[in-house]
Amino acid sequence: MKKRKLGIALSLVLAAGTLLGACGKSNNNAANSGKGKAFTVGMVTDIGGIDDKSFNQSAWKGLQDYGKENNLQKGKNGYDYLQSKSDADYATNLNTLSRQGFDLVYGIGFLMQKDVEKIASQRPKSNFAIVDSVVNKPNVASILFKENESSFLAGVVAGMTTKTNKIGFIGGMKSEVIDRFEAGFLAGVKTANPNATVDVQYAASFQDAAKGQAIASKMYSSDEDVIFHAAGATGNGLFKEARDRLSKDPSKVIWAIGVDSDQSKEGVVSVNGKQQNVVLTSALKRVDIAVKDLTTKAKNGNFPGGKTITYGLSEDGVGLAPINDAVPNKADIEKAVANWTDKIKSGSLKIPTKPEEVKDFTAK
Repeated sequence: MKKRKLGIALSLVLAAGTLLGACGKSNNNAANSGKGKAFTVGMVTDIGGIDDKSFNQSAWKGLQDYGKENNLQKGKNGYDYLQSKSDADYATNLNTLSRQGFDLVYGIGFLMQKDVEKIASQRPKSNFAIVDSVVNKPNVASILFKENESSFLAGVVAGMTTKTNKIGFIGGMKSEVIDRFEAGFLAGVKTANPNATVDVQYAASFQDAAKGQAIASKMYSSDEDVIFHAAGATGNGLFKEARDRLSKDPSKVIWAIGVDSDQSKEGVVSVNGKQQNVVLTSALKRVDIAVKDLTTKAKNGNFPGGKTITYGLSEDGVGLAPINDAVPNKADIEKAVANWTDKIKSGSLKIPTKPEEVKDFTAK
């Protein structure tokens, strides 16, 4: 009888322990998803890295801004990144950040689409986001931009600035994203200056600055006096070529247009003891704003898994950097840019998204 009572007592103690353990686990999960633990976020760069002066750098700024706003530090308990040295690193890096317990993991760039899809399938309880592509998974949010809108404005600036009526466009790798850049730019040039022609060339890379410089050299040598790049780190070659040419011949009027971030710092060159700048403007793609916005949504319990969020002029997701003060007709250009911006935001003007659509495009 005593043994029976002792067995019952032990059973009750064990049961109580199990309940307490279960309660403790439940509270811990609540903390991880709510107030008890900071909402952590990590990102995987493409091979351009966070110092590419363009796309990845802008994404990293978005995470840093989120971290600063939420009093977080760089690291596993706040925000962090892993840099990919080659495309073979994408899946490994995405999986690593997920295993480290980050609440949200970004894949930066359309080149990661297959890897984000793969790792998101393998880790269905983790949340991911991809920039510049769409992954149809319930635990993946997709971010797209209306690059055609900002590049249209850049095209207007180029068309109103050129003196030779010869303009260049350097693309990185052919894709839907760069198609939008090209289409918008061609449409903007056509709208502002129907007499101008645009020479379109692709480098087939986003990190070949030497190739970018070689293409830019041929373009400038062919009297193309304004060149716009949508080529990531490849575009650094454009800036180098423009700076070198201005240093050698200060009388030469040539311009470069940046992309993604305000790249005016890349245009500074000393000529006869005075600083000049070869960057005319930049077509902004505010990856930083999009990343911070989506991360904040997720932190607040509104993670848009399985959905695509598109950022355009109306959402301040794209735009145009300040126009170089050295441009003689700057005031007229700014007026035109403001006019077309209003029309795009109002919805009365739709910008082409594909280069082949430009020939039938007319802006009113």
